[in-house]
Amino acid sequence: MPFDFKKEYRDLYQPKTRPSIVEVPPMRFLTVEGTGDPNEEDGTYKHALELLYGIAYTLKMSYKTDHVIDGFYQYVVPPLEGFWWQEGVRGVDYANKSSFSWVSAIRVPEFVDNDDFAWAIEAATAKKKLDFSPVRLAEIDEGLCVQCMHIGPYDNEPKTVAAMHEFAESQGFVPDFSDVRRHHEIYLSDPRKANPAKMKTVVRHPIRRVQP
Repeated sequence: MPFDFKKEYRDLYQPKTRPSIVEVPPMRFLTVEGTGDPNEEDGTYKHALELLYGIAYTLKMSYKTDHVIDGFYQYVVPPLEGFWWQEGVRGVDYANKSSFSWVSAIRVPEFVDNDDFAWAIEAATAKKKLDFSPVRLAEIDEGLCVQCMHIGPYDNEPKTVAAMHEFAESQGFVPDFSDVRRHHEIYLSDPRKANPAKMKTVVRHPIRRVQP
């Protein structure tokens, strides 16, 4: 059976619908950074996803090519993730999506190195005739966070976020947003197919312990 990150790391991908504290380890991602409303038709966000999935599946299917990745094992491509922020906003303002900045990301196994990534860019470019240069291979280290499974539309997330912050503060923590610690979402449902009321999204925020 292919390795499935969602099943093997349930604490990161399948939290409960009540908030919890988690220490997130460093992980390797394919990333594309951009700005603007993610719902814009034919916008930069949708193009970013096309680029991300193009490289993600090129790496996943590399075992069917002449390129040999050291330590490769078959795996399920992990879910899409997003890190979101807005200038002058602590967290995110869901009512002003045009001002979003974002990093869209897909996790890759640790065996993917810079040489494998460079091969995937070249192979995908030759096959799909697209410019994959915006895609980066990066390590993201989130550290201490509060998270929760949000059920429902994305615009209803503020209620879940409020519960997360209330729980974190009851445990002696406060939000810790910065230029590298941001509002984080992991998308477990396809919004094109799922009933909006039943969509599952992991929402995660950085925190720090209150100094005594």
